[in-house]
Amino acid sequence: MRIGVLGPVTAWGEAGEEISLHGPRHREVLARLVAARGRVVPVDLLAADLWEDPPAGAVGSIRTFVGALRRALEPGRPPRTPPRLIVTAGPGYALRAATQEVDAWRFAEAVEAAAPPARLLPALDAALSLWRGPAYAEFAEAPWARPEQARLAELRLRAVERRAQALLDLGRSAEAVPDLDAHARAHPWREEAWRLLALALYRAGRQADALAVLRGARTELADNLGLDPGRGLRELEADILRQAGRLDAPADAAARVWAGATAALDRAAPDARLRLEATAGLMRGLAVTGGSGLLAAREHRAAAVEAAEELGDAELTARVIGAYDVPANWTRSDDPAQAARVVATAERTLARLPADTAPAVRALVLATVALESRGTASPRARAAAEEAERLARDLDDPALLAFALNGVYMQSFERTGLSGRRDAIGSEIAGLGERHASPTHEVLGRLIRLQSAGAVADFAAGDEHAARLDRLAERHDRPLVAVFTTWYRALRLAESPAASYADKESAYRAAIALLGSAGMPGLSEGLAPLALLALRLRHGRAPEWEDPGRFGPYQPWVLPLLLLAAGRREEASDALRDAPEPPHDLLAEGLWALLALGALRLEDLPVLRRAHAALLPASDELAGAASGLISLGPVAGILAELATVPGF
Repeated sequence: MRIGVLGPVTAWGEAGEEISLHGPRHREVLARLVAARGRVVPVDLLAADLWEDPPAGAVGSIRTFVGALRRALEPGRPPRTPPRLIVTAGPGYALRAATQEVDAWRFAEAVEAAAPPARLLPALDAALSLWRGPAYAEFAEAPWARPEQARLAELRLRAVERRAQALLDLGRSAEAVPDLDAHARAHPWREEAWRLLALALYRAGRQADALAVLRGARTELADNLGLDPGRGLRELEADILRQAGRLDAPADAAARVWAGATAALDRAAPDARLRLEATAGLMRGLAVTGGSGLLAAREHRAAAVEAAEELGDAELTARVIGAYDVPANWTRSDDPAQAARVVATAERTLARLPADTAPAVRALVLATVALESRGTASPRARAAAEEAERLARDLDDPALLAFALNGVYMQSFERTGLSGRRDAIGSEIAGLGERHASPTHEVLGRLIRLQSAGAVADFAAGDEHAARLDRLAERHDRPLVAVFTTWYRALRLAESPAASYADKESAYRAAIALLGSAGMPGLSEGLAPLALLALRLRHGRAPEWEDPGRFGPYQPWVLPLLLLAAGRREEASDALRDAPEPPHDLLAEGLWALLALGALRLEDLPVLRRAHAALLPASDELAGAASGLISLGPVAGILAELATVPGF
């Protein structure tokens, strides 16, 4: 159940259907209780708020309104049991809803929350999307509503400005300009709006426009309010005129350092071999920035590996390959063709290395083979991972061991139900990171443990890992971490029986919004429709027909269910039989569960038995939750349902 006052007063049921709240007096009672924010509203005050001159039967009428609201909002409440939402307390009534059940309460909490920019931005987007019109729209003239309307309107303005600041903090200044321009012109008395707009323009390379905005702000303030600009606007104008370095976004400052470093490298390292090794090291640092940095790092890394091999120096090639020891926790490659080329080069290099090559160099190349062969279930890749781990342990090199264990992790998907093994690997990697002051490795280890905790619904442990990850990401500027912690929290909410379906869907849509800038096509392609489909199935809702192409790499395993939704049973049956075995990766249990659900609906015994055998080792897990992204519910429940099919 949800209650909305950010627009017309409305309520929605668990399935998102609108609840009839009877007449305007009923809606006003509910709205008045929302405005009290959980406090008791005495009956006589309610009467004074509803009528200018309360009639003789006002108290009885209010009791009637409350009774009708209780029946509408809690239709399944057994007779003679106390109400959960609108409770009688002392001389009046109070609304005891959860914060997430009332849009105004949820909005206020989101605006006041402290969070790093990468988490704050989607949270504010979701909060602002709750508005459907002016707050308490139909009671705008009611004296009781005006203070709340003013408070919420101020919070809305603050949300717009906090959102703009988050964009600036993330180096996305140009994106902030259009909304800020409209915001500042609609509210010309807000100096913070002008300041943010001018700063965004300056960081977007529009210095003249930034100064024009500040001059316009001065005119607006003087003409309309008789005020001079405040200190913040005056200092910003002076800083822009002298192009003060402190105005630069962190990304701008980093760009200057990067340019200087690469120029120095050009001057100091004319030899191609030195340049290739240095470039590989630079790409390692660029990769952890995510987004376009990650895409560029992959492209330049592959070029450096190919260039090194062309020089005919196997040891140089090995060092260039090994220099890119970038941690990875997602099991589908962002560029499978490029990964295959790197693996092929690494294998040729291993065959050509001299016998006296340093074991650490060999271990790095072996770990690269294991890591870049993710999702392939290759026996050779598993053997490479084991050899890299053995060499690293013998050398007692923490960073090398962490990278080798990353390869072992990528090869720990030979069957379903192995989240416990992966949790142990993640624990060791995180421990290495903590003991040796390597936040990169601690982040990797905790991401692996976050996924493993989700697999077995250990949300207490998962919450602890997510909170630690967010702190690490903020302290060490790891923007990709927020993608995974936001998705984990959507998964966690999806498994909460107390949360409404609408809130669960909203959490997933906020997580989906982060995928576009992550620079991880191996993660993002097809994930949005897959997550929303999984949410529907988890809550017993029938799938709806949609374009199978939207599911990208997951199409073969969702297609039978989509065709059934369209009433195309024969085609669904063919699609089910044609579906290949799911990849050996983090979503294996989830994809097998989709096949199982298709087989159940179609009563296809051969596929049903294959799915049952594949899922049986994961009987203690949630299907799909090893990914830290989605859940189709307990595997044990799916297995029990499969066993009920006649002939099984």
